[in-house]
Amino acid sequence: MNADALAKPFELAGVSVAPGKRAVVEMPAAQLYTNTPLNIPVHVVHGRKPGPVLLVCAAIHGDELNGVEIIRRVLQTQSLRSLRGTLVAVPVVNVFGFIHKSRYLPDRRDLNRCFPGSESGSLGARMANLFKTQVLDCCTHAIDLHTGAIYRSNLPQIRANLDSTATAEMAHAFGVPLILNSVLRDGTLREVAEAQNIPVITYEAGEALRFDEGSIRAGLRGVLNVMRHLSMLPPSRKPHAQVEPAVARSSLWVRAERDGVFRSLVALGDRVKQGQVLGRIGSPFSAEEMEIVSPCGGILVGRDNLPLVNEGEALFHIARFEEVKEVAEQVQAFAADILEGVTLGAAAEPPVSP
Repeated sequence: MNADALAKPFELAGVSVAPGKRAVVEMPAAQLYTNTPLNIPVHVVHGRKPGPVLLVCAAIHGDELNGVEIIRRVLQTQSLRSLRGTLVAVPVVNVFGFIHKSRYLPDRRDLNRCFPGSESGSLGARMANLFKTQVLDCCTHAIDLHTGAIYRSNLPQIRANLDSTATAEMAHAFGVPLILNSVLRDGTLREVAEAQNIPVITYEAGEALRFDEGSIRAGLRGVLNVMRHLSMLPPSRKPHAQVEPAVARSSLWVRAERDGVFRSLVALGDRVKQGQVLGRIGSPFSAEEMEIVSPCGGILVGRDNLPLVNEGEALFHIARFEEVKEVAEQVQAFAADILEGVTLGAAAEPPVSP
C-alpha cells in the first residue's frame, strides 16, 4: 500500500463518506408505537490516508452509559484531524433500552446474546443482524464499551480472547492495569467478530445508569492508545506512563449465603486475602450477622452496591493474579494518574466501616 495514497471513499449503510470528511449515518432500526422512526446514529470519521477501520461502540446494554460519554469525548479529540483509516463510532447501539433506561430490548431480550441475528427473527435478532451486516462487517477492529450491571460496579478492566494475537495486542495497548482472559460467549458481539477474524476487546468500567469520571477518562485514554497502536493516530505529544497490564489467571464471584442487609468492607481495586472478611449480611430486625469471607486472594474487580440482597446474589468479583501485591500497587498508581481523589469504577465514598 502506498503510504502517500489518498484513501477511497468509505461506504456504510448506503452512505459514501469522502476522505478527510465526517458524517453521521442515521441507520433505521425500527419504529415506536407512535409510528415515530427509531434510528441508530453512526458517526463516521474518514481519514485522508488509508488504514484500519475501527469500530467503537457503546450501550449494547441500553443502561450502560460510561461508553456513551467516552465516545463523545473521542469524537471531540483534535488528533482526529490526522486520522489514518476510519473511525466508526456508535454511541448507542440499543436505542430502545437507552430510551427506557433499561439493559434490555422491549421483549426483555439481551441484544448482546442475539448475534449474529437474522432478518426474520425476534426484535433482538433483527437489530443484531442489522448492526452486524451494516456496521461490523465494514470494520477491521472493534472496541466494545460496557459497565457493570445495575447496582454493580466494575473496576476498569479489559476482557478479551487472548488466544488471538491481534486481540491480545489491542488489550495490552489499551493501557489499563487488568486484563481478564475471557471466553467467547454465544450470541455476543465479541463472538461473532472473532469468528470473522475481527480483533475485538471489551472495556468494562463503572456501574449502569451512572457516569464515573475516572472510568470515563481511563476509557478515553484507552481508545486513543489503541488507535495509536494501530497507527491510526500520531504519537501523543504528552506521553503518559506506560502501563503493563497483568493478566488474571482466573476469577470468581463470592455470593450471598443468606438474605438480608449487606455491608461491604472493601473497595474496588483492593487487594484481598484468603479468609479475609469482605462484608457482612445482617437483618434490619436483629443484631445477628453473617460474615462474608474471601475464598481466595486476589484483586476486587467487581462489587455489588445495593445493600438489600437475596441468597445466591453475586456480591464480590475477585480476579486472581500471580503477583497480587504488585498488581494492587499498579491499580492504585493508575487510579491516581487518571484522576486524583476518585475511586475508579465506584462512588467516591469509602466502604461502610465495620
